[in-house]
Amino acid sequence: MSSSWFATTLLVVLALLLLVGPWVLGMANRLDRLHVRTDAAWAGLDASLARRAVVARTVVGLEPDQATMLRNVADRAERAARAEREAAENELSGLLADLDRSALPPVLAAELADAEQRVVLSRRVHNDAVRDTLSLRRRRLIRWLKLAGTAPQPEYFEIAEPMEAAESSVLTPRTAARVLVTDASGRVLLFEGYDPARPQESFWFTVGGGVDPGEELHEAAIREVSEETGLTLTRNDLVGPIWKRHTVFSLDGLSYAAEEWFFLARPTLPTHFTVDTSGFNEVETRTIRRHRWWSAEELRTTEDAVYPAQLAELLPDLLRADWDGSLRPVR
Repeated sequence: MSSSWFATTLLVVLALLLLVGPWVLGMANRLDRLHVRTDAAWAGLDASLARRAVVARTVVGLEPDQATMLRNVADRAERAARAEREAAENELSGLLADLDRSALPPVLAAELADAEQRVVLSRRVHNDAVRDTLSLRRRRLIRWLKLAGTAPQPEYFEIAEPMEAAESSVLTPRTAARVLVTDASGRVLLFEGYDPARPQESFWFTVGGGVDPGEELHEAAIREVSEETGLTLTRNDLVGPIWKRHTVFSLDGLSYAAEEWFFLARPTLPTHFTVDTSGFNEVETRTIRRHRWWSAEELRTTEDAVYPAQLAELLPDLLRADWDGSLRPVR
């Protein structure tokens, strides 16, 4: 009986291997091809960004201080490490957006426009490759079987795209109050949003939004929490601002230069608390898909894009210790 049971079990195992083995091998090969595609797309984007920096350094007809700043920022963008590349390239984008193109020699203006357009196209090719790779890596069986191996997780490259001539040539400044709303377990509430111009690229971000004219940061943070979650906070419920983030981003055809101030809030949530998003404005209703609470461990292991990028790294220490009163820059 035991030998018969063993033989049957062995046959079942072999059958499963024959059925599953080709699928596993196929998925591993597909993942490998996707990672190769992502690496190639990044190389193309890197080359396009480098060409833009070269062209930016040749811009003439500027005031000496402006020309020096443009060259320095272009140099900094070209030499920046991958972790700092987005911020450096967005800084260069901001300076280029301020240029009066009509004052440039026509050949140079055309070359600059061509370099910028190549960056736009390369970025989209890169982000499409990242999207496809992450989509496969997120599948449950792929994660369980660790078919991605030791390949690093690819990341989207977030850079504001040049505006059309019909739009303002200056990035719209935006001051925002953002709040790390956490529960008793130390989880943080995040929203999943997307740019309607690129709906395939979703990302997670904290509660909060733009500060109204004449509004104080704490007041804006309290208002945003109320509108986006239904929670009523007081000034005493807020710690900070603890972090500050500078970023440039595009949303729904407009480009912004944002200054974001982050607060920490650890409210006592009512039993069976449900996030109330009925206070969303029209843009939020149209660009936010869902919300959920994230633990620090989930943030560390997710392959989704999360902003600020250092949230998983900094959240545990922030919750463990009292705030020391310092304002920390984050990215």
